[in-house]
Amino acid sequence: MAKLLHYSSLTKKFIMAIAGLFLAVFLMVHLGINLFILPITGNHVEIFDLAVHFMTSNPLIKAFEIVLFGGFLIHIIFGLILQIQNWLARPKRYKIEGFSHTSFFSKYMIHTAIIILIFLVIHFINFYFVKLGFTEAPEGPMTVANDHDFYHMTINLFSNAWYSIIYIVLLIILGFHLNHAFQSAFQSLGLSHSKYTPFIKAVGTIYSIVIPLGFITIPMYFLIS
Repeated sequence: MAKLLHYSSLTKKFIMAIAGLFLAVFLMVHLGINLFILPITGNHVEIFDLAVHFMTSNPLIKAFEIVLFGGFLIHIIFGLILQIQNWLARPKRYKIEGFSHTSFFSKYMIHTAIIILIFLVIHFINFYFVKLGFTEAPEGPMTVANDHDFYHMTINLFSNAWYSIIYIVLLIILGFHLNHAFQSAFQSLGLSHSKYTPFIKAVGTIYSIVIPLGFITIPMYFLIS
């Protein structure tokens, strides 16, 4: 940990950007699997269960989990270090805030990040830690067959209206976080230019809408069905 503090801010931002883009790709894969919880095909449950079985039993995927958790940790640790360094660099706030070109969500990235971290902890408790045997499967109207029966665990969770609403709100916050983070990642990698920055911003905006909206469709389905 002490060694991380000696990296320059540019190095921290570069590593954080790589980890963030890696997590962005993972979210797309995760969403693609989760959408089969919905009745989009006649055998959607079978497809979802096969995907879960592959993700929880394949040795390569198990190794990938270590990389994934490493990505989360690197992104979180470097984000916190950079934010603390920014606070220390300007310990006193101006009495009158002047006009700033910094976007609203850029100023509050650390706040949205903390909310997302809380969301991740809850998500791990309800699914990943169940798989490891550390926590009990969520209770609800469906009987959970085993620690890998994520389909019925999901139904039990989203059968609770309050859980679904909180989940939706947290995903909206995630969308705002992703919108700024996507653009910042490419800037940190030095890929900022008047020719292609507008394209990157457009892709980031689309991504930050489509990914959260895709996840939101799942609890929405159970809320209205």
